[in-house]
Amino acid sequence: MKKRVVVTGYGLITPIGIGNEENWNSLVNGITGIDYIPADRLDTENLPVKFAGMIKDLDVSKYVDPKSVKRHERFVTYAIVASQMALNMAEFDAEKFDLDRCGTCVGSGIGGFQAIEETTRAYDAKGVKKISPFFIPTSIINMASGGVSIQFGFKGPNLSIVTACTTGTHSVGEAARIIQRGDADVMLAGGTESSITALAIGGFSNMRALSKRNDDPKAASRPFDKDRDGFVMGEGCGIMLLESLEHAQARGAKIYGEFAGYGSSADAYHMTAPDETGDGAKRSMRAAIKDAGIELSEVDYINAHGTSTPFNDRGESIAISEVFGEHADKLKISSTKSMTGHLLGAAGSVEGIYCCMAIEKGIVPPTINLDNQDPDCPLDYVPNKAQKLDVKYALSNSFGFGGTNGTLIFKRYE
Repeated sequence: MKKRVVVTGYGLITPIGIGNEENWNSLVNGITGIDYIPADRLDTENLPVKFAGMIKDLDVSKYVDPKSVKRHERFVTYAIVASQMALNMAEFDAEKFDLDRCGTCVGSGIGGFQAIEETTRAYDAKGVKKISPFFIPTSIINMASGGVSIQFGFKGPNLSIVTACTTGTHSVGEAARIIQRGDADVMLAGGTESSITALAIGGFSNMRALSKRNDDPKAASRPFDKDRDGFVMGEGCGIMLLESLEHAQARGAKIYGEFAGYGSSADAYHMTAPDETGDGAKRSMRAAIKDAGIELSEVDYINAHGTSTPFNDRGESIAISEVFGEHADKLKISSTKSMTGHLLGAAGSVEGIYCCMAIEKGIVPPTINLDNQDPDCPLDYVPNKAQKLDVKYALSNSFGFGGTNGTLIFKRYE
């Protein structure tokens, strides 16, 4: 019999806030974190897109010794700091527990793009001697999980999942599976991303994936709106502390939610475009609902993938309508990417945490900038204003390039 897995802490670093309280305040008040990219971060003069969801005012020293992260790329630092936030929330004193039974599963969609770009420029200008000996270890994606493991001495499973924009969801789902089958008692899990660079913006833009609303960046991310024109790049991290129920109860931990179900699927359709019928999304949601062992009518809220791209939003709406049937019209659905932008590999775990917060607070966040709802997206997307809702089960979707899909379901702990 598989073990029950509960959420005892989480940490958030996103464009709408540093820490859980700032994130929640922004979410319920519909405050966007999207704005012009400052010149001291990136020169956008020659780029087709000049805005993003950026991390602002992160004082690492409030959470960890800055020396411990000085050699890490930004995406690894985010993972370490968000993990410390989760441990603090959980009042988890690592010295009191068997760290061989504590693991990490932290992934990234892109990883150290900035280090790769800067090192390439240095090599082109002055040759191989300008390649830092830290270039490889700082740019590889699994340093996110490795860095967290080293920082906190967690010696159990140490994995990094790389599944594009589904990374955070798969990381949480697979970490929960590790606990369910008894391979660990505690897991720090989630996704992290910081890839707002010239190559990344240029690449996504040339794919016609990004919004080019340069005259009004705060209104650029508008999921399910008829006038949407692409997603907005964002950066950030969301880390959950997952524990077996027995472990959490034994140490007297406060429980903020329970992992209820997880599903994954492949589109097997196209490199970047989602299946227009929503087939992969449907199978992912159905797998998660089956895993949770619940009726469709028990799901109250969906945090949609909702990227603000024409194909994704329409396909996800079709999938939700077909999976839930008549109950789809009763669901509250929102895309918090309307405020955070698309955090790529971090999106799934951040939005999973938002689901846990919605359950705990009894409020579902809005989809902002939803002024002219697309008739092809006919569901209740909680337009522009948060709503009170007694949420027992919340579902979070993530879909990524390569046709990789994931769904998480969380429930109120009872």
